[in-house]
Amino acid sequence: MSPAATETERWCVVTGGRGFAARHLVEMLVRYEMFCVRIADLAPAIMLDPQEENGVLDEGLRSGRVQYISADLRDKSQVVKAFQGAEVVFHMAAPDSSINNHQLQYSVNVQGTQNVIDACVDVGVKRLIYTSSPSVVFDGVHGILNGTESMAYPIKHNDSYSATKAEGEELIMKANGRNGLLTCCIRPSSIFGPGDRLLVPSLVAAARAGKSKFIIGDGNNLYDFTYVENVAHAHVCAERALASGGDVSTKAAGQAYFITNMEPIKFWEFMSQLLDGLGYERPSIKIPAFIMMPIAHLVELTYKVLGPYGMTVPQLTPSRVRLLSCSRTFDSTKAKDRLGYAPVVPLQEGIRRTIDSFSHLTAGSQSKREGPSKASRILGGGKVADTLLWKDLKQTLIAIFILISIYYNFVATGSTVVTALSKALLVASVFLFLHGILPEKIFGYTVEKIPASQFHLSKDSSHDLSLSVISSWNTTVKALRSLCQGNDWSFFFKVVFVLLALSLAGAISLHSIFVIGLPIAFLAFLVYEKKEQEIDSIVVSFKSFACKHKSDVYEKLFGSKKHD
Repeated sequence: MSPAATETERWCVVTGGRGFAARHLVEMLVRYEMFCVRIADLAPAIMLDPQEENGVLDEGLRSGRVQYISADLRDKSQVVKAFQGAEVVFHMAAPDSSINNHQLQYSVNVQGTQNVIDACVDVGVKRLIYTSSPSVVFDGVHGILNGTESMAYPIKHNDSYSATKAEGEELIMKANGRNGLLTCCIRPSSIFGPGDRLLVPSLVAAARAGKSKFIIGDGNNLYDFTYVENVAHAHVCAERALASGGDVSTKAAGQAYFITNMEPIKFWEFMSQLLDGLGYERPSIKIPAFIMMPIAHLVELTYKVLGPYGMTVPQLTPSRVRLLSCSRTFDSTKAKDRLGYAPVVPLQEGIRRTIDSFSHLTAGSQSKREGPSKASRILGGGKVADTLLWKDLKQTLIAIFILISIYYNFVATGSTVVTALSKALLVASVFLFLHGILPEKIFGYTVEKIPASQFHLSKDSSHDLSLSVISSWNTTVKALRSLCQGNDWSFFFKVVFVLLALSLAGAISLHSIFVIGLPIAFLAFLVYEKKEQEIDSIVVSFKSFACKHKSDVYEKLFGSKKHD
């Protein structure tokens, strides 16, 4: 359908119209017949979700009151085509904020925004409302309590998304008045609600992986969360204020506005309510942010290397850690006074609606694995499996810290085995002695004492150990007997392969084991547990291929002797 509008119709364009908040705005505009809506997005064609079929959007597309046009904001000609005949533009398009790629963020949030402004001026758009972010005033270090629009941009932003959003915001406000164009910027804080594809799904994924029990920071940081319908409503309020004329539009234009639910809440209490409502455990174990930062930097570095090869965007990034541990609340008085904004859905009602909309992600709805995973069984279960599979994050982090300490103190120094062992025993002895003389409580924290029985080997344990040694010996003897008979070629090749592998492993230095082997161990088993079915499928395919050609190889090697 042509993007041209008829004289009697009032059209608006929503860039990034298939995004989370944009979908709600489009539905609101169509439902209340405020405008005919043209959705501009990157996809070549619109694909409705199941819940959208036979709904307001579907009906609008069929009636012609809603149009879809594929447009890349980085191409001005495409933007101009999308804006033809539009009276208003809601510029909501932006890359995923989790992707800390400056080139991508800049090309869309700055260059793309400039194209949007130029296109608006060229085709005569009257009003331009830009969806910005409160992060434009956040430096990633200092918390913000009841922040107002008078706050200046920081010298250094938390990430590329925030920095480029600030640049785009400046362009929008400077463009106010060009060729009669009125502009303003909306800064919605921490959007949540039905249709969210990031917050709740990520939270549930963490809960199902056993990682939602942890609180990053002290857990007291305050936040302003905004229900998505309130965000859509704020955009409508902004458009109406700009269209009002007189002092109202004059005061509203060329300004930025913080949009919240006006109900600050502790960040981790909000998360707890969502998790609790979906049937998962509330977070309770506090981990200082400074401990998580090195891990987040490692994850981000890994993504930079493996991202081009298909690695999904990680949720644990340095900027995300800062966001999770700092306070961020904002004052929406300016939006109330100049735009007439007030939340239409209270916070608790918004939380209830969000939980209801994600009923398919509740704890009871997940398909449960029967028994432990293969990775857990391979590792023998218990603490080793919990550590390598990151089931107990605190335990895993302690293990990593201990291994790093061992490496720098005993391996990297090039000590002999006897010297390294002596150092280790010395450190252990000093630790046990000092730990023993510590009081039971220090600054209100209980010091867990190591009981003497911890080092005692019980009769049952001794018996089990003896049986294990005997069983291993008998298995070895049985294998040697089988080799002596000389008629099991398959077993012979398996033995040769294992011994060759051991000989190669023996050539690996202790330094290489720590630098290469241990990091692989901490990642490989975790990846296998997460992608068990896919990896097993590849292994089965490989085995099938090997078995298919096994008989041919065997025939070539030994078939001629039989014919002789």
